[in-house]
Amino acid sequence: MDTKLVVADFEDWRDAVAEAMTVLEAGEVVALPTETVYGLAADAFNAEAVAKVFEVKERPSFDPLIVHIGHKRDLDIVAEVPEELEDVVDDLIAAHWPGPLTLVLPKKADVPDLVTSGLGTVAVRLSDHEVMRAVAKEIPIAAPSANRFGRISPTSAQAVIEELGGKIPLVIDGGACRDGLESTIVAPEMTDKGPILRLLRPGPIPKEELRQIAKVVKPKRTKEDHIEAPGQVESHYAPTKPLILVDKPEDFVPEEGVKYGLLSYRGEGKSSLMEATEWAHIEVMSPGKGKLAEGAVRLFYCLRSLDAAEVDVIVSESVSETGIGVAIMDRLRRAAAGSA
Repeated sequence: MDTKLVVADFEDWRDAVAEAMTVLEAGEVVALPTETVYGLAADAFNAEAVAKVFEVKERPSFDPLIVHIGHKRDLDIVAEVPEELEDVVDDLIAAHWPGPLTLVLPKKADVPDLVTSGLGTVAVRLSDHEVMRAVAKEIPIAAPSANRFGRISPTSAQAVIEELGGKIPLVIDGGACRDGLESTIVAPEMTDKGPILRLLRPGPIPKEELRQIAKVVKPKRTKEDHIEAPGQVESHYAPTKPLILVDKPEDFVPEEGVKYGLLSYRGEGKSSLMEATEWAHIEVMSPGKGKLAEGAVRLFYCLRSLDAAEVDVIVSESVSETGIGVAIMDRLRRAAAGSA
């Protein structure tokens, strides 16, 4: 299969949307940009098309998909909002939609079970990217990240081509992703003490902001628990080469004859590994600035560059687990688990 690349720039992005709709309405899949990562999109109400998403990604059927909608009012097309949660859901939507927040809510009966992996809930998001939002205004879109399952998420159209070129008919190039990490996922829930937000996946919206709306709780899970939302698999976001996550410089002891690549946060500082060995390749998430937001945007790009470099092992520095640093460390830990 030839994969067509269509650029959606500021002048003709609507033409790109029209081309994407033609493919989607034919029951095929399309890679679309969002502000977080690129998504592999299908008509959420076409079970056969959704099955192609799982097939192309080699994604297990127990891992549910996010449904993208085009307007706040479209939430009731795919989800039910329990009466006792209406206020907290309204507050979340007002504060963070459009944006990188996914809500897990009871699903409408006609949402295919394949989309939700048989769960009674559906993950829903309203993207802040004009291309994804315009497509989703036409039909709700089921879209996980546009990469092979468990591998590094794509934050550019070129990364999608490298992952899925020849397997899908169309990629819409909407430029580099603004946030660079998958959306924050929360499940609103009512308790005897009031509403809470169960944080199912950390992302660009940190828990500090969510706490302004309701108490945030991180569920304790075991390997035997059912997956409730995307991104909860223990091994995920992984390069093909082994990745070691190092908390303290003294913990890293290089082995002779091994070519190491370094993923550094700032490229300097007391916690830096820059002087730990002679690195074969170095990528810096936030060059000289030490900004977590910049690190989040560059994380997957840097991992891809290191994976493509002539190194045997990738070594990553840790970052501070504050704000979006929580999401960065979540991705790094899962990447390390997936590449071991």
